[in-house]
Amino acid sequence: MKEYTISFVGLKLGKHHFDYKIDNAFFAFFDYDEFNDAHVDASLLLTKKANMLELEFSIRGSVNINCDLTNLAYDQFVEDKLALVVKFGEEFDEVNEELLIIPHGEHQIEVQQYLYEAIVLAVPAKRIHPKVKDGSMGADILKKLEELSPKATDERQNDGETDPRWNKLKELLNDKK
Repeated sequence: MKEYTISFVGLKLGKHHFDYKIDNAFFAFFDYDEFNDAHVDASLLLTKKANMLELEFSIRGSVNINCDLTNLAYDQFVEDKLALVVKFGEEFDEVNEELLIIPHGEHQIEVQQYLYEAIVLAVPAKRIHPKVKDGSMGADILKKLEELSPKATDERQNDGETDPRWNKLKELLNDKK
């Protein structure tokens, strides 16, 4: 992960640009196996000032993931921006996700963790295949999911049939009276 370590001591004051091509090998370093494949372009604009650094990360690309409903793989577009201010202090301290304090003697910063977080957080929490969203997927699994959906259970309960577990709980309530 040497390519993600930036030595800022030798850099002049001002803006510096770094580009990265991120693939599966990058995520293997973090033992992250949620992605089947990844093709993400990341860029970092580092602004060096006399007493601090400003880092602006920008990611754009796609990751191949499995749909939460059908378990079919699809390419999910990801795009995100992340800003980080690095200041110098007595000891290392991550105050929040936008401010990092590093010791005065440090001469480099590792950025792989910030790129990793930006990409992983850019993926939606609920991963749904685009063909499921637009209704064009005619997979058998969707029919089975519809058949087993909670709606069928709700309809059965509306017919007057109650779950026997609730009866036991109601008995407990009645015993207290």
